Amino acid sequence: MFLLRHGQSEFNLHFTATRRDPGIKDPRLTPLGHQQAEAAAEALAGQGIARIIASPYSRALQTAAPLARRLGLPVLVNPTVRERYAFTCDIGSPVTALRAEWPGVEFRHVEEVWWPAEEEPAEQVIARAALFRGEMASLPDWDRTVVVSHWGFILSMTGRSVANGTWLTCDPTAPPPAEVVWKHH
Repeated sequence: MFLLRHGQSEFNLHFTATRRDPGIKDPRLTPLGHQQAEAAAEALAGQGIARIIASPYSRALQTAAPLARRLGLPVLVNPTVRERYAFTCDIGSPVTALRAEWPGVEFRHVEEVWWPAEEEPAEQVIARAALFRGEMASLPDWDRTVVVSHWGFILSMTGRSVANGTWLTCDPTAPPPAEVVWKHH
């Protein structure tokens, strides 16, 4: 499967410049982030993609939208692939707000408040990644899936840090990374 990190968000822009949490809840993509989403859609469109899974964060939904449009596929929202809850940006939007903004996206299996109430231990994110790895490994066409996710979740799946708007491939039937090193991105 392809693990695509969302495009640059307003949080990423400010945090990268200051190394301080700018206090932006559920940030949107910047103009660069939208360009990164379009570029990823163009690059991945020829990969035979049959499924698009995205985290419920707005930045992930905005990143998935160009690929979904291009391929005529629905975006399957899955909170399991969300970011590790550690910064203000990891406070999401309630499902009622997401439904209003994304009327074509199905949120039936997502709870109104789907993010944790307090900082999530790294081990919990790694456990979520293991759960998702098992779910994906059971699908016959996992290799035709794009998962629009986040730095911490992709790190937990692969042991690798990826930049905004970039992706890597991940074989969910392979063993998980031997080590996951959490360094601030």
